Amino acid sequence: MDENSAVCELVSGNQDWRPGYQSIYKVAPALYELKDKLEKHLCMKTDDLFNITNRIAIFDLTNFYFEGRKDNSRKAQFGRSKEKRSDCKLLVLALCINKEGFIRYSSILAGNTADPNSLPDMVETLNSKTRMPGTPKEKVLVCLDAGIATEDNLKKIKEKGYNYLCVSRRRLTDYELDPETKTVTVLDCKKQPIRLTQVKHEDNGEYYLEIDSAAKGLKETSMNRKFKQRFEEELEKIKDSLTKKNGTKSYVKVIERVGRARQKYPSISKYYVIDYIPDHTETPKNMVDIQWRIAVPENVDWDSGIYFLRTNVADFDEKTTWDYYNLTREIECTNRQLKTDLNLRPIYHQKDDHSDAHLFLGLLAYWVVNTIRYRLKQTGMTHYWTEIVRIMSTQKAVTTEAINALGEKVHMRICSEPTLAVKDIYERLKYKKMPFRKIKIEKSL
Repeated sequence: MDENSAVCELVSGNQDWRPGYQSIYKVAPALYELKDKLEKHLCMKTDDLFNITNRIAIFDLTNFYFEGRKDNSRKAQFGRSKEKRSDCKLLVLALCINKEGFIRYSSILAGNTADPNSLPDMVETLNSKTRMPGTPKEKVLVCLDAGIATEDNLKKIKEKGYNYLCVSRRRLTDYELDPETKTVTVLDCKKQPIRLTQVKHEDNGEYYLEIDSAAKGLKETSMNRKFKQRFEEELEKIKDSLTKKNGTKSYVKVIERVGRARQKYPSISKYYVIDYIPDHTETPKNMVDIQWRIAVPENVDWDSGIYFLRTNVADFDEKTTWDYYNLTREIECTNRQLKTDLNLRPIYHQKDDHSDAHLFLGLLAYWVVNTIRYRLKQTGMTHYWTEIVRIMSTQKAVTTEAINALGEKVHMRICSEPTLAVKDIYERLKYKKMPFRKIKIEKSL
């Protein structure tokens, strides 16, 4: 804080002021005690500043891994790490943001919390934080990922009067495309085409949009080939062990091994038919051979690249539904900034309350970051925070000391001349290009 920023100087007005280590360490727990009040105040403040109506709420979960054993921790638990750190205990952060990226709700949960279990509490508390007074509840659209969009959770969202938009947890199989609508083609960020087609639906039913992405289909086909190869390698190992000394030959054990292989590759193993050939002359029975085949080979890749969006809103057209769904990228950007730009991972704290306070302090920092980024985005600049910091770090504070003709000691502290990129950011934010200029004169004795 001292060497890489002017925080101490700007806050205190004194160049020589330095806060003590303990005072800084105690700040986070003190702020965490005011979590609900602070979040509510910040929600109202940003709504007033930027005239935000909060018509859309985007919900997602992420997790942070710990360094250390975290023995006797109530919240630090092993779970499914988003960063493939299955060797570390985790802490789950549930976030709800609006389309502008400002936090509407946050909750710090145990590391083994399943995605669907985190939504009910958010639905209960969202009402007071997501809307300005007078905004009809029915107009709030909750966008969420497939992992959270269980039938029970969607029912709770509807019971509270919200609308929802999510990726369907299941692929529709027995469906017809609506003959009265045309297929709409949009382009992804790499200019690759994606086809959007409405699915025929019953009156007062739910509405599905078929998404057919050629790029996603190519990726899934490649993954299917890889999974097919790996699954068959597992089966070959099981089969080879039947003829090896001390290999697994028990009928029951072989079936268990095949079952574990199926669990490991569920997306491809469902297409396989496996025949087990036991030796009926032995007791207990041993396995003589196993054979496998794909029942319908052409079905393996037939639905690659196809998935469905699901909503309860009747008047969304194809393009509107797609654009609203893509707002979920905003919360992915939020998670990236928390983890990478603000360095909230890994967590080193050993006590649960300190770990919670650590994450909440990061969320408060994110409010500052997102306020700056939102104002820049309104002018067309979409830089991540790390890029903004890199650009702004080129401007330095310089201290010059000299003795004038009267024998007085003059301390002059000014900022260096900003580069064109720094000036551009200042102009977009309507800040002064020279944040401060201080002159201090010490009279001679």
